[in-house]
Amino acid sequence: QKLENQVNTAKLFLGRWYCRRIWSNRMPTADRACARAYESPTTMSESHMKMVLVTPEIPYNTGAIGRTCVALNLELILIKPYGFSLDEKSVRRAGTDYWKHVNLSEYDNWEDFLTQRNPPRENLHFFEEHGEQSFYTPEYQRDAYLVFGCESAGLPKAILDGMEDRTFNLPMLDKRVRSLNLANVAAAVVFQAMRPQFI
Repeated sequence: QKLENQVNTAKLFLGRWYCRRIWSNRMPTADRACARAYESPTTMSESHMKMVLVTPEIPYNTGAIGRTCVALNLELILIKPYGFSLDEKSVRRAGTDYWKHVNLSEYDNWEDFLTQRNPPRENLHFFEEHGEQSFYTPEYQRDAYLVFGCESAGLPKAILDGMEDRTFNLPMLDKRVRSLNLANVAAAVVFQAMRPQFI
């Protein structure tokens, strides 16, 4: 066991040394990504991007999105009312051991959120299946708010009125599929939004 640990430590050291050589020689993007993978997570720049769930209904989705937020150093903002209690086991189960690390903020309603956070209009990105633009279109700010509605009804019309230019969709090729799972949509969106930080 001791010998195996020594071998693994040597491999990790050599991997870091090799990737740093790549970085110093300014190799292509894929190799720089390799170098970053060997760096300590604490050395990665933190994102100020936020995920906003408006009246979420399914605890599993919220837990899974919370786990994604922890992985990417994102704030998770929840707008009440919820269709569940945050104390439910299903929320913690979906977030696994990471839920306790979620950077969580809660607001009583959308107006309360706007009043307290006062987000710039250009930083708001709403995601709906009938959005006028593809989610591949915008350039996302590092402090963008990524806003998602509840599973059964999406975002309320009152929130979307006047925000047509800030509303985006995820393309679906088969018309038999009416909607996508919220947690899957949120993950796809945030990785697209943060893409410039990873390349």
